[in-house]
Amino acid sequence: MSNATAISLHQISKVFKLYSRPVDRLKEIFISKKNYAKAFWALQDVSLEILKGQTWGIVGRNGAGKSTLLKIITGTLQPTSGTIAVNGRIAALLELGSGFNPEFTGSQNIFFNGRILGLSQSEIEARFDAIAAFANIGNFLNQPVKTYSSGMRARLAFAVASSLDPDILIVDEVLAVGDAAFKRKCFARMETIREQGCTILFVSHSTATVVELCDHAVLIDAGTRLLTADTKTVTNYYQRLIYAPADQVQAIRNEIQQIDASGTVSILPTAPAPAVTPTLPTQGPPPQSNTRTEDYFDPNLKPQSTVAYAPNGAKITNPRILNMAGEQVNILQSRQTYEYHYDVLITQPATKVRCGMLIKTVKGIELGGMTTHRLPEEGLEHVYPGMCLKAKFQFRTLLNPGTYFINAGVSGWVSDKREHLHRILDVIMFRIEPQTERTITGLVDFSLGTSGHINIAQN
Repeated sequence: MSNATAISLHQISKVFKLYSRPVDRLKEIFISKKNYAKAFWALQDVSLEILKGQTWGIVGRNGAGKSTLLKIITGTLQPTSGTIAVNGRIAALLELGSGFNPEFTGSQNIFFNGRILGLSQSEIEARFDAIAAFANIGNFLNQPVKTYSSGMRARLAFAVASSLDPDILIVDEVLAVGDAAFKRKCFARMETIREQGCTILFVSHSTATVVELCDHAVLIDAGTRLLTADTKTVTNYYQRLIYAPADQVQAIRNEIQQIDASGTVSILPTAPAPAVTPTLPTQGPPPQSNTRTEDYFDPNLKPQSTVAYAPNGAKITNPRILNMAGEQVNILQSRQTYEYHYDVLITQPATKVRCGMLIKTVKGIELGGMTTHRLPEEGLEHVYPGMCLKAKFQFRTLLNPGTYFINAGVSGWVSDKREHLHRILDVIMFRIEPQTERTITGLVDFSLGTSGHINIAQN
């Protein structure tokens, strides 16, 4: 393993023995050589290389093998086969309150857990006040941990682990129990230690959080590594997998594995993606420097990250953005009004049908969207095979210059359950042209409809 590598996994597999009855385990050990157990492969031939300073998201359905993989990385479990190499000190939050003695107070557990994680007594004493301040649980710090809520245990556990100045920080979904303010504080801490060169492994079912926090991601399903790529690509395919009808899951798994093996997806650099330079437009004038650009359509501005769910009673076709003159465009102006259209062919009966759209950044951060009907219980009362729906959304580009993507989706009630009838991620790519006189940074432009002013204070 090179010095630039933090974690290297080569064909890691882990099998557990499952017994129908507890007595079968004793029979196998003491009475006969017969195998009473059923083998369960939690992981199969998982290979992965993570470089120092990278932030990785690990996604997958419940029972996919994510936690088993992390326990092997931390040394809590040993693999059945394969090799693993870890370069650096690990701080891990694998299970809520792991490493805590429930009979000890919070203060005592700071020292207890800190020693387990490799800190000396003097090091813990030097960091104690900062840990207590970050956890912010008040007088409960002097009460037994068994009296803590799950959120308080998460606060204390994260405060201890993140205070280690670790080379590798592993967080396995434990932050899901925290309140919004504490989650933001935890993410800010993770961003800080990432900037200091720490490698981070983050497991979460929240794809938006994975996209926001991580640079790279891996999709694990049924113990198998299906896909390794940038977070946007991985989370798109993960969502397609978890929302797939049961009879199509295996086909989608096979498709994702083929994409990964073919190398058609790659890990994106951590730097922002470069803007797409348009070729000769098919309508409207080309942009000129120092002048206001006009809408136009660039045929080469096409998304390469489109992921379509399996049709489940409907089929979305012909997505497009139109300006108010009715022209199809994908090079837009800030603060202008546009319409997003797509057609929906109904193939199975459904009720309460509604359509939606969502705008995302290049990294996949969800900026906002809308639906044709406000509530899930609302929508078109009945649709039938052969019907064609026309979805239309009007929006204003209150976004700063950059490249963006739009999703399309249609859902409805089928057999007393609301389901995605069809959904396509990153179906359209568009760009908002820069304006040289603009000085506002960020993603969203709040200047329209608002005002700012400055007064001169009189001494």
